[in-house]
Amino acid sequence: MARHVIAPVDELPPGTRKFLDIDGRPIAIFNIKGEFFGLLNRCPHQGAALCEGPLIGLAQSSDPGEIEYTKLGEIIRCPWHGWEFDIRTGQSYCDPKRFRARAYPVNVEPGSAVVKGPYVAETIAVSVESDYVVVDL
Repeated sequence: MARHVIAPVDELPPGTRKFLDIDGRPIAIFNIKGEFFGLLNRCPHQGAALCEGPLIGLAQSSDPGEIEYTKLGEIIRCPWHGWEFDIRTGQSYCDPKRFRARAYPVNVEPGSAVVKGPYVAETIAVSVESDYVVVDL
């Protein structure tokens, strides 16, 4: 498992997402209310660019005629067929036993931790003034 520095936290404010390619895999990193999540940008249904779909909420009903919207901005809807996935877990709400979007753990680490190890250039001084978003694959 390799660590990849994605961006400074300031570049991903709440409600935004960032698309990138890591080792040939299309990934999207989401900031949901200050928490960061990663999903493979491929719908497990038919391969659409899942993370380019709209962020929506989840409509739930405990009794007939009563609908409650939860998880606002935490559900991604596939732009091709409208299948919905929980950004936090990758769970499908269309067919949860068969389909799940690949989720990746994302951490926020202090800049001082990021510059240790293989990320330090040998001859260039590096200074870090803010935190960075890091994903483990």
